[in-house]
Amino acid sequence: MSNLEKSGTFTLGDRTVKRLGYGAMQLAGKGVFGPPKDRAEAIAVLREAVESGVNHIDTSDFYGPHVTNQIIKEALHPYRADLVIVTKIGATRGTDASWNPAFSKEALTQAIHDNLRNLGLDVIEVVNLRSMLGIHGPTEGSLEEPLTVLADLQRQGLVKHVGLSNVTARQVADGRKITRIVCVQNQYNLAHREDDAFIDQLAAEGTAYVPFFPLGGFSPLQSSTLSDVSARVGATPLQVALAWLLQRAPNILLIPGTSSRGHLRENLAVADLVLPADAIRDLDGIAGDKAA
Repeated sequence: MSNLEKSGTFTLGDRTVKRLGYGAMQLAGKGVFGPPKDRAEAIAVLREAVESGVNHIDTSDFYGPHVTNQIIKEALHPYRADLVIVTKIGATRGTDASWNPAFSKEALTQAIHDNLRNLGLDVIEVVNLRSMLGIHGPTEGSLEEPLTVLADLQRQGLVKHVGLSNVTARQVADGRKITRIVCVQNQYNLAHREDDAFIDQLAAEGTAYVPFFPLGGFSPLQSSTLSDVSARVGATPLQVALAWLLQRAPNILLIPGTSSRGHLRENLAVADLVLPADAIRDLDGIAGDKAA
């Protein structure tokens, strides 16, 4: 089993977490909707992740909806003292599996209580407000109203720390006028590098950056360069993609997801993979390679 200590640690809120964590999205059914095909395997994946040293799990009650949080509770409650569970709010799921904005005070408050109930918690360590101003990427616009609601729930003691997801640098700066922002969760991977400067800025400020779709999302990363590097270093392409992210910046926290214990072990083995300088140089060019 891999030694997750080698992945390093970073501060998330007021907790120290290993930089290699776990994302629970894939524990739900197809399209992140409905129950999984194999609930017993989903529970086994979570238990093995924590037993292997993972102490940062990312989830949301709109995965399923409710499904992943209920599985997390069944698998891991009562939780280990060092385990940090991070969730997100700002959306609901339609009966057709659609993703719909849910920014009203009532919807956000209900989302917090749903997360608390389904996870079996009295307080949530970190809650990310997921901007729905742009479905396919960060879009400028005010998040003051929903973030003010979340900050009020924080003052009530239901939420310890607040993060933002699918946002711009300006939205983070504006958000900090309302409450402390402890993390940013945006899409970022070898091929999608729009946040390069943003990540460096957040690193200088000591703020965690949590890339979602670190392996490309529903369409896994594919690149001849990535395949070449993986052959050279003796790892799978997806392991190389994760290792590149770990070496990209010290504030990056990884949350690769899977519903398979075999794939989980492959992901966690990345803690032992250090890419040489020539591999990093080649991989850095993928974002500008139109054939990637």
